[in-house]
Amino acid sequence: MTYPEDRQQQAAISRHLLYYLNSPIAEGCRMRGVLPASGAVRIAVRAGDGENSETFLYEIPHDTAAPACIPGILRTVLSGTQLYSSDDISDVLGMTLIRLHPEEITPAPEPEEEQALSVLRALSDPGDDEDPFLIGFVMKDGGLMRLYVQHPGRSGLIGVDIHLTDTLTALTASLPSLIEEKERHQPAPDDPYCDLIVDLTGCQGTGFVASRRPGDCFDETTSARKG
Repeated sequence: MTYPEDRQQQAAISRHLLYYLNSPIAEGCRMRGVLPASGAVRIAVRAGDGENSETFLYEIPHDTAAPACIPGILRTVLSGTQLYSSDDISDVLGMTLIRLHPEEITPAPEPEEEQALSVLRALSDPGDDEDPFLIGFVMKDGGLMRLYVQHPGRSGLIGVDIHLTDTLTALTASLPSLIEEKERHQPAPDDPYCDLIVDLTGCQGTGFVASRRPGDCFDETTSARKG
């Protein structure tokens, strides 16, 4: 890739990983930084606590993994015993540098809380303070979440029930149009926080799109963007 593309990828990864500063990326492991390298990103991770802790740099080439896949790759690496070639290990800034080969690593599943965070972050960014879309949310049992949204230019709140899955990018893009379909509208007698309910929990899979027939959902298989 050209240098501007490297810079854009680096910035996208940095934004995506900001939220992992607040919680362990794996048990006993916390992210300490996101560093640039030629054609790659290096993730600084501290393993352990106190005097027994050690910081590692994990290098991931830009053309082998999309930003959203990186946390899952790190969870796999940090959660089990890994074997590395001596050619993939060196020292940088007093940290052990390990060069990863993501094509050989199966990303660990994204925890429910991180799935929810991905959805909420996408729906609230960019935000419009004068006419916001996402008003609130609540986690429910069984991997469900209810979103409270308001369609721009309209009064009243809509409760949208979704099932957290591994890939929800298409859902967040389709949500404003899906909640307009009156065939989906249901009364909300038991929820004082919204005027009606839209149930999207039956629309699951590797993708989520609105079909050409209002009220229908179907799966659409998509490949992860690389680079």
